[in-house]
Amino acid sequence: MTDKELKELKDTLWHSADVLRASAHLAANKYGQPILGLIFLRYADILYKQHKEEIEAEYNRLKGGRMEKSMKEISIEKCGFYLPECAYYDFINNAPDDANKATLVKKAMEAIEDENPKMDGVLPKEVYAQLVPEEEPELLSNIVRIFKDIPENSTIDIFGEIYEYFLGNFALAEGKDGGTFYTPATVVRYMVEVLNPQPGEKKFLDPACGSGGMFVQAARYMHNHNSIESEQMKFRCYGVEKEPDTVKLAKMNLLLNNIRGDITQANSFYSDPYNAFGQFDYVMANPPFNVDEVVVDKVSDDARFNTYGVPRNKSNSTKKKSDKKETVPNANYLWIGYFATALNEHGKAALVMANSASDASGSEYDIRKKMIEEGIISQMVTLPSNMFSSVTLPATLWFFDKQKPNTDKKNEILFIDARNVFTQVDRAHRKLSEEQIKNLGVITKLYHGDTQALVDLIDEYKTELANAPETSDDKEVPTKAYWQSQIDWLTERFPDGVYADVIGLCKAAPMDGEDGIIEQDYSLNAGRYVGVVIEDDGLTEEEFKEEMLSLNSEFTSLSAEAKKLEELIANNLKGLLGE
Repeated sequence: MTDKELKELKDTLWHSADVLRASAHLAANKYGQPILGLIFLRYADILYKQHKEEIEAEYNRLKGGRMEKSMKEISIEKCGFYLPECAYYDFINNAPDDANKATLVKKAMEAIEDENPKMDGVLPKEVYAQLVPEEEPELLSNIVRIFKDIPENSTIDIFGEIYEYFLGNFALAEGKDGGTFYTPATVVRYMVEVLNPQPGEKKFLDPACGSGGMFVQAARYMHNHNSIESEQMKFRCYGVEKEPDTVKLAKMNLLLNNIRGDITQANSFYSDPYNAFGQFDYVMANPPFNVDEVVVDKVSDDARFNTYGVPRNKSNSTKKKSDKKETVPNANYLWIGYFATALNEHGKAALVMANSASDASGSEYDIRKKMIEEGIISQMVTLPSNMFSSVTLPATLWFFDKQKPNTDKKNEILFIDARNVFTQVDRAHRKLSEEQIKNLGVITKLYHGDTQALVDLIDEYKTELANAPETSDDKEVPTKAYWQSQIDWLTERFPDGVYADVIGLCKAAPMDGEDGIIEQDYSLNAGRYVGVVIEDDGLTEEEFKEEMLSLNSEFTSLSAEAKKLEELIANNLKGLLGE
């Protein structure tokens, strides 16, 4: 399936959401559950069909012998699960268009869960009864029929793309509430690009995993960048999520993307289901910002949080209303400390954090200083505004590397200000394009001495340039001008093919010296280090200041002249009026 065909399929399937909004008796935040459940049913049906001939052949080969196995056992070995006949998509789709359709869907999901213990409680079985209103009893049948359009030869990757597409659209539709379960895919892809996860027996943790998008993008990256298939699937993902409905979304997401892992419903502040301290190769997360209800007594003795320090109010005045216990004034640095301590000696982490955390004062300052001096913070990236459903202000990406203190980069941090790097989706939302992800990612590679990465990326763009049309009526088709602009963006900033600080974009800031991290009072705000450049006129920060001083002087002079003219006009009017 081509990218264009996949896009068209996604748009067709999204029509189901429009149908639901028009007719279903569902709350605004409940449209996603039945649709995502049907996507899973269609996925299970197609995947099982693709393996059915092989399953039956193996069953017949072993039948009657010492090695005889049940159809269920062989199915789990071949495709990961067993699909009873009542769960076949055609069985449901071909049934009469009446209220019984909801019952059939529910029984199909119950049968799947009964036959596959790892899916127990995952599927949204109960919601379908609400999709057969008296005024439109064929509603559910119409929606089921829409997903029949997914081709029988669809791969796991296609289903994963479809599922992520729906999650993203539901998040946009729900606005702020959608941000509680979904991090924009392009942001996650950039985080993964910087982390560069390696294959093998690796362990991933996301202690605020939402619908599991971090795991999905990490898995896709490893699949795309590692050719040895046997190594690709050895990693395992561990997620913690507080909301029960979101846990179900995450479990379905892992299943649809064929990712090994566990999702546990728990509050990460008060529960540690995976004994996380020092255990993980990679940590990725977009935790909730500015939480202020965490009880100090419940985290103060936990090594996950107290290794670098627990944020405290100096006055100890922040109290939990119900029982008057002291609460953490802001849990941002609880999260930050947790991500750092969960890493093993070779571990790396990437996390989304509120911009304010980069300069937070008080006890947060002490925690930040300790981490900086230890040398585990490798990179800070300020993102553009309007990238998330839940927050309009710019957020910051923090990157940790437990190996960094053992390198010559221990006493410096790479800062990237990406606030001007974005693609406008609509008036209220922005994203990173695939090329912007690669362009920002190559900065990190150059910083670590991988000059070939830049050569390869420019060569990739040159190939696209050679094959691209001069013009196109289709906005989705990049033209020669587009690819040339990508090449120019890289060559203008890194003309020598090696890393260099670029005003307004990136800076490898040292601990000591003028404008160093210590002089900036241990701030992790990228804007303090990279400076400002006005792209339209090419002025540097110093040139901009000079220009502004000159303009201010001119403005002062013109204001004085204007005042004289006002006085002259006023006097002339008095003369005319005989005053």
